[in-house]
Parts: sequence; structure tokens; C-alpha cells
Amino acid sequence: MTIQECYQKLGGDFEKVKTRLPSVSLITKFITKFLDDSSFSELCRALEEGQREEAFRAAHTLKGVCANLGFDQLGASACKLTELLRPERNGIPEDAVLMLDEVKQDYESTASAIRAYLASCSE
Repeated sequence: MTIQECYQKLGGDFEKVKTRLPSVSLITKFITKFLDDSSFSELCRALEEGQREEAFRAAHTLKGVCANLGFDQLGASACKLTELLRPERNGIPEDAVLMLDEVKQDYESTASAIRAYLASCSE
């Protein structure tokens, strides 16, 4: 699998990220680090525990990481969830819990594509 195929599979914009990270090795380095980023797990934990502010911060961080790496599909769902969790709101809206399912699905698709790409690199 090529890096371009990886980005196509995860619903990302390889051309856009290439303008920020000009080499495949640099892109590979940062998408590998994405798998170790704790934003997604912190988001899930905070929502489960009813901690809206912490969930907002984690969703916002995830959205930013996705923007920097060109992960458009996951970034879009993280953006929607971020807006549902904005600080001026009280509690966790029911829509946010439903939106988390979409974020989870997009995260798993993204992580799966990255793992497949990394596995193909090591062959």
C-alpha cells in the first residue's frame, strides 16, 4: 500500500498534508505517532464519565491533529462533536453521545488504514 492509498482509504487529503509535511518519511513519522495520541481515548473516557469540559478539550485536540495530518473524514466528525461540546453549554447533550459513535467509526477506519500502510512498509 502506498501512502496515497492509505490517505484514500482513511478519507484524507494527501495533497494537502504534503504541503505541510514535504516528504513521505515525515508524513509516515507523524501518522505513526497519531496511533499513540491519547486524545481519542481521553474523549471516550471523559464522555463516559460525564466530564463535558475534558471531553471538549479532547475532541478539540483530536480535530486539530486531524487537520494537521489531513485526516478529513475523522476531522469532520471530531469537529461536529467539538461543537456539540462547546464550553458555553451545560452538561453533555444527547446528540454528543450519538456523535461519538460516528467519531469512533471514523477513528477505527483511520487507525486501520494507518496500520495497514505501516504493515505494508515493513514487508
